[in-house]
Amino acid sequence: MSISRKKGPLYLQVKNILKDRILYGEYRVGTNIPSEPLLEREFNVSKITVRNAIKELVQEGFLEARSGIGTKVIRNTVASKLYKGKRFTEVLVEEGRKIKKQRLHAEIVDNDEGTEPFRLFGEKSLRIERLYYLDDVPYIYYTHYLPMRMAGTEPLALDFHSLYDFIEEQGISLEKFRDEFVVSLAPSHVEDKLHVKKGTHLLKRSRYSYDEREGAVEFSEGYFKTEMQQYVVNYDL
Repeated sequence: MSISRKKGPLYLQVKNILKDRILYGEYRVGTNIPSEPLLEREFNVSKITVRNAIKELVQEGFLEARSGIGTKVIRNTVASKLYKGKRFTEVLVEEGRKIKKQRLHAEIVDNDEGTEPFRLFGEKSLRIERLYYLDDVPYIYYTHYLPMRMAGTEPLALDFHSLYDFIEEQGISLEKFRDEFVVSLAPSHVEDKLHVKKGTHLLKRSRYSYDEREGAVEFSEGYFKTEMQQYVVNYDL
C-alpha cells in the first residue's frame, strides 16, 4: 500500500489503512493485527509512526493493545451517522465475509445534459470508479460523481480508502442519504469487471448523498451480483 508525505501525516495514512482493513474484514474481531515490525516494513515507516497509528485506533475503540501478547481487534463498526451508508458492508463483515476495494479511475468528466450528474453538479464533475470484491470475487461496481470543489489540483492522483472519510476530510458533513433500486442490464464494461455474461440483469442502486443544507454531495450508481449475496438493509428502532 503506497503512502507518501505529500498525502499528509504518515501515521494518519497508516491509521486509515489499518482502520479500513478492520471495517472490511481483513482484520477480524478477536484476532491480532500484524506486529509493529511487520507494519514498519510493509509501509516503510518508523516505529513511532506505527505506534501513533495504533494508539489512535486504540483510543477510538477498534484495537486493544496488550503488552507481550499483541494488538487485538475488538470492534469493526463505527458509531457516526456518517457511516450509515456502510450498513450493508458491516453486515457482511459481521458474518465473517471479507470486503476488498480497488480504485479503477478518478477523472474530471463532462456531464451530458439530461443526466443526473448534470442536474446535480452542472457541466463537470469528479467521477470515481471502484470495484468491490467479496471474499476475493468481484461483487460490486461503483461509479461515484462528486462536485468539482472536491477534485483538488490533482484529481487523477486521488488515493483514499473510504469515500465518506474523504468527503468528511473536505469539511463536509453528510446528513441524508437516499437510495433507489432497480433491476437493470449492466453496461458492457461493468459486465467485464464483474465477470458476468452479456445480457445479465443485476441489482442497480443509485445513491444520493446530501449535506446539512440539502446540497448534493455525491451521486453514485452501483451494480451488485446478488446471486453471490443478497443486498441487506437493517433498520434501527
